[in-house]
Amino acid sequence: MEDYIVRATAADSQIRAFAATTRQVVETARVRHNTSPVATAALGRLLTAGAMMGSMMKNDTDILTLQIRGNGPIEGITVTADSHANVKGYVGNPDVMLPPRNGKLDVGGAVGVGLLTVIKDMGLKEPYSGQTILVSSEIAEDLTYYFANSEQVPSSVGLGVLMEKDNTVRCAGGFIIQMMPFAKEQTICRLEENLKKVSSVTSLLNQGYTPEQLLEVLFEGLGLEVTDTVPAQFCCNCSKERVEHAVASIGRKEIQEMIQDGEDIEVKCHFCNTAYRYTVEELREIIKRSK
Repeated sequence: MEDYIVRATAADSQIRAFAATTRQVVETARVRHNTSPVATAALGRLLTAGAMMGSMMKNDTDILTLQIRGNGPIEGITVTADSHANVKGYVGNPDVMLPPRNGKLDVGGAVGVGLLTVIKDMGLKEPYSGQTILVSSEIAEDLTYYFANSEQVPSSVGLGVLMEKDNTVRCAGGFIIQMMPFAKEQTICRLEENLKKVSSVTSLLNQGYTPEQLLEVLFEGLGLEVTDTVPAQFCCNCSKERVEHAVASIGRKEIQEMIQDGEDIEVKCHFCNTAYRYTVEELREIIKRSK
């Protein structure tokens, strides 16, 4: 199944919802960064959320950045996405290993105590930035808390990544449900009852549920209306030219020292781990262009 996001409304537009299947997105990230199972699960949850939240933005040039900074051994997670659900991301320590907790990968232990920052660059003078504490460090609950406190939108977020025994990604996906200001009390109560029936996103995805079927379970009796679907993919827009700007930014003195060493250098993109090689001659050209 190709990765995609479903956008929908329910209860006569009292609720808006997003649901996604993202196995290929998360598996691509795992291969690119060679992440451990718990790092794959943590990064995969935030990539899934990023793709859905990116698809909430309206303009082609809008960029969303999600940053988690905790004191856990994963050393932070960064994800960016655009309005077309192109998403990319990385963790600080892709090799982190922790024993399971209650039979599940210990994402909360890997992340630790810290902060979630959401940055939306919508082409204005200053990007919008909201920050909240991590309430559980399991990511879905932290985003639920963020929406309620920073954006004043009562929401429910569910995210999941299920791994195979060979540490590849079996399934991944999630949902974001948001109540509109005019939502009626009986609608909220019915939704809360439906949410209790969904113990985990991955259990339904593992049974073969599509994003549409996931929303049908969540909105039983509430009149689900799917508005559209959006393809989702892991996509990095790095290039040798873009990375050259990062090389140039380290300063002429440092580049000159690299030239004197007489060896080629290799620079990797944080987001997709692609390596770019620069020869001594190319470094000389970078210095010339930076004058």
